[in-house]
Amino acid sequence: MLARWRAQVRKLPAARDLDTPTINDHIPHLLKELATAFRSVTDETIDRLVAEGSPPAHGQQRVKDAFNIEEVVAEYNILRDCIHDLADRNGLSMQGKPFHILNRVLDGAIGAAVASFSTQKALEVQHRREEYLAFVAHDLRTPLSAISLSAQVLELLLMRDGTATPRTAQKLKSLNRNVQHLQDLISKVLEENTNLETEVGVKLERRRFDLWPLVEALIHDLHPVAGTGSTRLINEIPEDFEIYADASLLRRIFQNLIANAISYTPRGEVVIGASEADGVTECFVRDNGDGIPEDRRHAVFDKHESDPAKPGSLGLGLAIVKTFVEAHDGVVTVESELGVGSTFRFTLPGQRK
Repeated sequence: MLARWRAQVRKLPAARDLDTPTINDHIPHLLKELATAFRSVTDETIDRLVAEGSPPAHGQQRVKDAFNIEEVVAEYNILRDCIHDLADRNGLSMQGKPFHILNRVLDGAIGAAVASFSTQKALEVQHRREEYLAFVAHDLRTPLSAISLSAQVLELLLMRDGTATPRTAQKLKSLNRNVQHLQDLISKVLEENTNLETEVGVKLERRRFDLWPLVEALIHDLHPVAGTGSTRLINEIPEDFEIYADASLLRRIFQNLIANAISYTPRGEVVIGASEADGVTECFVRDNGDGIPEDRRHAVFDKHESDPAKPGSLGLGLAIVKTFVEAHDGVVTVESELGVGSTFRFTLPGQRK
């Protein structure tokens, strides 16, 4: 009967590529519970089986298996049909009490599975929204730092030249105060979302565009941050180089990699480049900074994995890079040597014909 049930369930879109144990999931346990219900003499026993049985766990698992709610209901109704077919082939009547028990157990199972499926799905959506907010907040810190540093440099230049009027000084203080307020708000968002575990849902809007202007604009925006440590940012991407990707996410990938390189490369240089071979684009960000200790390299892309020597780090930047690269079906790697520097590489598949 399970074999017949699996054959029909495999026709559901979410189940086509699942192996047998995953398709079975908690259904064999449900059949044991159903057998116990057939042997029971009271409705209270049936109700307890439905309340304490396997359907809630089954519903939670089907969220991970990418089922939709209609498919969860369908596999239970397929099971109902298979049980009736089994009874017919063996000359058994499913009328009266057996009919009542079967429907009561399966209807209760459907309700319990759907309830747990819906709860788990809602939690997953909530976690994804919270993590997306944390990712956005993290990525806002770098441009805000650049704005803050630019305002401070401007204030110093005006004061040194003696050209700052009281009104100008007031405006600059207001600018610095508001930037600090935004930085505090971002820090609060990141603190409140520090224990997130789920992966952010990423919707891609890929198109072909020139990569050199994107990186050049980013270098211009990050110049105040790099300038504080006399770090040179070098764009080695050919001016006619095209890439197929989500431009907004790609900018954030480069922003995090370059900002990370700047923090480890005072008075050095950060080089950004790209090449294409066999329809696959490879981009890199290389620095001649401090390098990464060997015992930390395997974990640099993990969420909340931060350098103890960098107390302000929250360990999200490289996790964001990994999430966005993998959303493009790409791979990100790192090569590093202490005292020599690091090279972060990521690949992006080309446009399918």
